[in-house]
Amino acid sequence: MVRSLLAVQAENPSQSAWAVATRTREPQAGELARLLEHGRVVRTHVLRPTWHYVHQEDVLWLIELTRDRVLPTIDQQLVPLGDRLPAIADTVLEILAAEPDRTRAELAEALAQRGHELSGMQLMLLAAHLELHALICSGAPRDGEHTYALFSDRVIAPRRLDRDEALVELALRYFTSHGPATVRDLAYWATLTLTDVRRGLSGAADRLESFDHDGRTYWHAPGAPPASASPAGHLLQVLDEMYRGYQDSRWTLDAEGLLARGRETAMGMALVDGQMLAAMKRTLDKRAATFQIRPLRGLDSDETAAIEDAAARYARYLALEPRLVWV
Repeated sequence: MVRSLLAVQAENPSQSAWAVATRTREPQAGELARLLEHGRVVRTHVLRPTWHYVHQEDVLWLIELTRDRVLPTIDQQLVPLGDRLPAIADTVLEILAAEPDRTRAELAEALAQRGHELSGMQLMLLAAHLELHALICSGAPRDGEHTYALFSDRVIAPRRLDRDEALVELALRYFTSHGPATVRDLAYWATLTLTDVRRGLSGAADRLESFDHDGRTYWHAPGAPPASASPAGHLLQVLDEMYRGYQDSRWTLDAEGLLARGRETAMGMALVDGQMLAAMKRTLDKRAATFQIRPLRGLDSDETAAIEDAAARYARYLALEPRLVWV
């Protein structure tokens, strides 16, 4: 699934773990953790100034293609470290070479012992700086907590592409997995210029299909998607690729115009057949996963059943009982 989507936003570990699991046939809470532990999937900064899950074969060429436009955002915030930055960066690499899979707190403590005290934000930015230079990345998670390790220790045989090859690969993989989508969607997703996106698309267009709608051209994988016999429901967080994977056309989630434009809800999304029909908020206790559902309009019985099925699926993944609260 991670390879298919090319990259999955992973800013919030628990939300993003569900973003991966919900796209599999039988969601299993431990599958992604095992992939991260063995390094087949890497959680690192790439594409935009945030974490993503990426298959280890794809992580290096993606970083090299997109980092020049992402790094300035990170490095500008590291200016207060001044001339200390290279020495601190070298120390991080020394620490992880001696003992990998360090949590951020452990890394901060080890740096402080060597005379480099950093705030939590400074350390996070420094780690992102090193990730974008392909020097460190995620290590094996410990009790569900993110750790850091040397990139070279975790990513053994990364795929290498020159820039033109990478632009074509990016366009093909994004529009195949995220389409229908526009060139502006891809430019946002990968923090690239429209010129670069169109350059890549020119080399991939013969393996894609497109259509025009409302003044936009949408690119997608060849062929029509399979029809669903019954409404398909999904409960997703607002950081999910269904929302964050687009910018120019993300409101295709709301073809009925039920949401106020320009306002992002902190709640999640309840979708039926790809349309957001309700806002969703998830809370957990020891026994149950409670899903607060706030419909944006009246729902028919099939739409209600689809959301109920989605809640049951999510709760099974969490090994909890589902509890729906309709608001």
